[in-house]
Amino acid sequence: MQYTRRKMLAGLGLSGLAAAMSPLVKRAAASSLMESWAAADAGTSLCPFRLAVINDEITQDFEKACQIVSRDFGLQWIELRSMWEKNVTELDPKQVEDARKILAEHKLQVTDIASPLFKTDWPGAPRSPQSQTRDQFHADFDASAQDKLLERCISLAQSFATDKIRCFDYWRLDDQKPYRAAINAKLQQAAERCARDNIILLLENEMSCNTATGEEAAAVLKAIPNKNFMLNWDPGNAAALGSVPYPGGYALLPKDRIGHCHCKDVVNKPDHKYDWAPVGGGSVDWVGQLQALQRDGFHYGLSLETHWHGAGTPEASTRVSMDGLKKALIKAGLFC
Repeated sequence: MQYTRRKMLAGLGLSGLAAAMSPLVKRAAASSLMESWAAADAGTSLCPFRLAVINDEITQDFEKACQIVSRDFGLQWIELRSMWEKNVTELDPKQVEDARKILAEHKLQVTDIASPLFKTDWPGAPRSPQSQTRDQFHADFDASAQDKLLERCISLAQSFATDKIRCFDYWRLDDQKPYRAAINAKLQQAAERCARDNIILLLENEMSCNTATGEEAAAVLKAIPNKNFMLNWDPGNAAALGSVPYPGGYALLPKDRIGHCHCKDVVNKPDHKYDWAPVGGGSVDWVGQLQALQRDGFHYGLSLETHWHGAGTPEASTRVSMDGLKKALIKAGLFC
């Protein structure tokens, strides 16, 4: 599907409401909101991370997802990927405004825009075996649409008051060496564009894309030194490809370049196959990984990305996996 950028309405959500309020009402509303957030902060001040969930791992019903994240899980952060059967980058202006209102109602802040940026075939290379086989989460943008998609993501980041956008580095090639320098140049160009708006571009290591493991991520970060180009570290994705993410892959990463972390687990099977698992039920040493992140000063988003559906429904499976993540945090001596 060819991507077409949509115009955004000026003054969405809270900013639009604020403009219509009298000064007295605006001051009272702002004070009340800050007080309620401060009260919520007091309960999780010991957590070194911004513990979150990717919203569509629970349900496509965005309001219900926010209720579960805020009320049932007791969190203040959420990661946005798709909702109402649409990728976040495809939301129309009214849906963006509705989503902002729901987030404000549940006192949730956004860790990042989990976009599908650069999750497509690299132009001029042989078609990737991964090209037609992966879940795009209600998105399908070809290579020619990526610059417009980046602009859309920047607009969404501003609308949802986050400074981070997640991206990939194209569907995995059997031999990426002839194209790696050009791919890095494209990522660096995108990071430079993001820097103009004080936005961090997060590259996720993804087993179906060209950067999948800690080793590959370290090489890309070395090649692209821009400080606002950081890693969305996903130990589960690395493990799915047969790598040992912790301690092996993690040890190779520059710790000050990790800007986000996804949590899921995986069970490796013969013939390089795997099944997803709830956190704590697979091969990833999450207790050790969480301790290392805390030790190394990581303080950004730590998002549950369930993927495992063994409990019957996405919601039920996410509840099980969140329980596993919280148990791993406790075993690591962390209270979130």
